[in-house]
Amino acid sequence: MDLSQTLPVLLGIAWLLPLASFVLIVFLGPRMGSHGVFAGHVATGAILGAFLLSVVALGGWLSYYPLGDAHHEEVTTASEESGDTDVAHHAAEKIAYTGHWYSLVEIGSLSIGITYYIDALTVAMFCMVTLIATCIHFYSWGYMHDELHDITDHEVTLPHGHHLHRPGRYSRFFQYLSLFCFSMLGLVYAGNMAMVFVFWELVGICSYFLIGFYYERKTASTAANKAFIVNRVGDFGMLIGMMALWGSLGTFSFGDYTQTDGTRAPGIFSLVRPETNDHRLTVPDGMVRAAAADEVAAIVRYEAGRPADAAAQIDSQIEQWRTDGLGYWLLIVAGIGIFCGCVGKSAQFPLHVWLPDAMEGPTPVSALVHSATMVAAGVYLVGRFFPVFTPEVLLVIAYTGMITLFIAATIALTAVDIKRVLAYSTVSQLGYMMLALGVGGWLAGIFHLITHAFFKSLLFMCSGSVIHACHTNDMTRMGALRHKMPWTAWTMLVGCLAIIGAGIPLTPIGFSGYFSKDAIIAQALLFSESNPQHAILFWTAAGGAALTAFYMFRLWFMTFAGPPRDHHVYEHAHESPPVMYVPLVILAVFAVAVAWPVFGLTGLLEQARSPGTLPNTTGVLAWSPTVPNEHLPHDEEAYHWVHTTAGLVAFGTAALGVLIAALFYGLRKLDPSRVAGVLSPVYRFLINKWWFDELYHALFVAPAHFIARRVADFDRLVIDRFVDGCARAARGVATFDDVIDRYAVDGAVNWSAKWIYATGDSLRQLQTGKLRQYVTFIVVGTVAIFVIVSFLRNYV
Repeated sequence: MDLSQTLPVLLGIAWLLPLASFVLIVFLGPRMGSHGVFAGHVATGAILGAFLLSVVALGGWLSYYPLGDAHHEEVTTASEESGDTDVAHHAAEKIAYTGHWYSLVEIGSLSIGITYYIDALTVAMFCMVTLIATCIHFYSWGYMHDELHDITDHEVTLPHGHHLHRPGRYSRFFQYLSLFCFSMLGLVYAGNMAMVFVFWELVGICSYFLIGFYYERKTASTAANKAFIVNRVGDFGMLIGMMALWGSLGTFSFGDYTQTDGTRAPGIFSLVRPETNDHRLTVPDGMVRAAAADEVAAIVRYEAGRPADAAAQIDSQIEQWRTDGLGYWLLIVAGIGIFCGCVGKSAQFPLHVWLPDAMEGPTPVSALVHSATMVAAGVYLVGRFFPVFTPEVLLVIAYTGMITLFIAATIALTAVDIKRVLAYSTVSQLGYMMLALGVGGWLAGIFHLITHAFFKSLLFMCSGSVIHACHTNDMTRMGALRHKMPWTAWTMLVGCLAIIGAGIPLTPIGFSGYFSKDAIIAQALLFSESNPQHAILFWTAAGGAALTAFYMFRLWFMTFAGPPRDHHVYEHAHESPPVMYVPLVILAVFAVAVAWPVFGLTGLLEQARSPGTLPNTTGVLAWSPTVPNEHLPHDEEAYHWVHTTAGLVAFGTAALGVLIAALFYGLRKLDPSRVAGVLSPVYRFLINKWWFDELYHALFVAPAHFIARRVADFDRLVIDRFVDGCARAARGVATFDDVIDRYAVDGAVNWSAKWIYATGDSLRQLQTGKLRQYVTFIVVGTVAIFVIVSFLRNYV
C-alpha cells in the first residue's frame, strides 16, 4: 500500500461520508420511514463508516511508521501533487503528507484551494472524533426518541395559555449532527488556513443550529445567539492574524506546496522554521520586508531603473533587519490573532461566557460540542499552529488558560444544574490544555485534549441519561439514583475518576486523566523553575486539580449517593435503554485505558511534533520567557524530581478535593448550607458566575441597546419628522394646486364652455323653421345692408 496515495483518499472519504448523510437527510429525511426514523440510521451509518476508515488509516500509518521513542528534530514532507510524490521513510522524522484537490482562487503564484495536511495528529484526531461521534449517534437514538412523535413542550407557553405543540424533529437533529461532524473533520483535514477558517465558521453555524434546536424556548434562542455572537468577536482577531500571514508570507498553506508553474514553494511552517536554520523560530523574509517597508521603498527609489540592483541590495539587508528585530512584532500579531479565534471557539477568558449557556441544546449535542468538535477545534488549532507561536505569544496563551481554568472551576463549585457543572468543567479543562500549550507542553496539551474528549463525552452522556430518567437538571432534587440507574452511576463514576486524574502516584497505573494531567502539571512546574516570576501558573494548575476533584465528586454524590431528595423524581427514575448505556460502557473503557502507555498514544502524537519546537526557546523581547524542553523531566536525571513532584502534587490535590466532597455530600459530616451562609459574599459571587454576564451586559449589551434606542429616537424624531414634514408640505402644495386647477383653470374653461353653450342656445331660438319668417329676415337684412353701404359711401 502506497500510504501517500491511500491515506488522503481514506480520510477524504471518511470526511465526506457525513456530508453525504447530510444531503440525503435534507432531501429525504422526513420520508425515511415513519417520522424520519431511518434518518438516524443513515447518519449513524455514515459516521460509523468514517470511524472504520479512520481506523484503517491509523493501521496503515502505524504499519509504515511504528511507534517509538523518537524526539523529532528533522522533518520530511511527503506531497502528492499531480502524481509527484516524495515519501519519507525514516521513523524518527516527522512525516506530513500534503496535497491539493481543487483550486478555488489563483492570483499569479498565489493559490487557495481544497488541500490536505495529514500527519499523526490528523489521523489521531480523525479516530477520536469519529469514535466519539459514533457513540453519540447511537446514544441519540434513545435520547431523541420522543422527537419521532408530536411534542408538547411544557417550557413554552403560548399567548392563549396553552403549551406549544409541534411536530417532531428527529430527522432534522441528525441532519445537523452530520453537518457538524463533516465540519469538524474538514477542519482537521484542511491543509491551509483559508480552508480551516471556512470549516471553523461552518462548525460555528452548526453549533448555532444545535444549541438553538428548541428555538421556541427563549433561553435556547438566546443561548444560540450568544454563542454565535461571542465567537464572531474571536473570529475578528483571527482574521487579523490571517491577513498578517497572507500579506507578509503570501500563503495560507501549512506545508510546502507546488505552485501553478510547477515549482515548489515553502508553506508557513517551513518559512517560520526553515531547515537552513535548524528549524529554529525565524522571522520570515516576507515579514522582515513588510516591517522594513520604508527602507525597502528608499532602496527602490535610490536604485530607480535598476530593479536587479535594488533586489540584490534588499536581500543583502534582510539579515541585518532581522537581527535588528524588524518583523518580530508582526509574527507576534499573527500568533495572537490566530489565538483570538481559539479563545472564542474554545471558550477561554474573556469569551468563555457562551459555553455554559450552550447547555440549552439536547444533551447529545452538549456531549459532542464539549468533547470532540467545537471546543476541541480551538485547542487543536493552537496545537497545529504551535510552530508559529513565539514565546511571547505562548506566555499569553498560558496566562489565558490559567485564568480560564481557575474562574470556571470556582463557578462549578456552586452550580446545581448537572449539565452546567460539566459545562464549567469543560471550560476549566480547556484552560488546562491552553496552559499546557502555553508553557511549552505541546504533547501534554494535545494528550489531554484526546483523553478529555473521552471522559467528558462520557460524563455528558451520563448526565443526559439522568435527565432522561428524572426530567430535571437540578441536582438538589436527585440522590440515591445509583439504585435505580446502576449502569449510568458507575460509568459516570469512571468519568469522574478519569477527569480528576485518579491513579497510583509515580506508577503507570491510573485512569486516562492521570497521565495527561500529570504531564500538564509537570510542564507547568518545569516552566516555573525556568521562569520563577511565573510560578503562579504551576500553583494555579495544582489548585485547579483540587477544585476539579471537589466539584466532580460533589456532582456524583448529590446525584447518585445519599437518600432521595425528591421522592417523586426518585420513584419515576429508571435506567436508560441499552442503546443509551452501551455507548457509556464503551466510552468508560476508553476513559480508563486510552492513555495507558501500552497503547502508545503519546508515541503516536510525538510523530506529529513539529521540528524545532522541543528544545528550550527564548523570545526576543525583554520580558520574554524561556520555554523549556518538554522531555527534560524524563531525559535528564537532574529533572526527575519535576515529574516526581508533579505526580505527588496532582495526587495530593485530587485526593484532598475528593475528601472534602465526601465530607460534605457523601458522608454528610459537614453542612454545605452553613458554609454558604458563613461565606455568603463569596457564595453569591460564585453562584452569580463572577457576574460576568451582568458585567458584559453593562459594558456591551446595555450601551449597544442605549445607542440603538438613541438611533431609533433620532430616526423617529428627526428623520421621520423631516420626511413627514416634507410629505405634509408636498401635500399642501398638492392641495393648493388642486384649488388652482379646480377653481381657476377648470373654472375658466367651464365658464367659457357655459357661455358659448348659452350663446349658442340663444341663437338657436332664431331658428323657427317658418319660411315666410326667413324671407322676411332676408328682405330686412338686404335692405339693412343696402342702407349701411349707402351711408358709408356718402359720409365716409
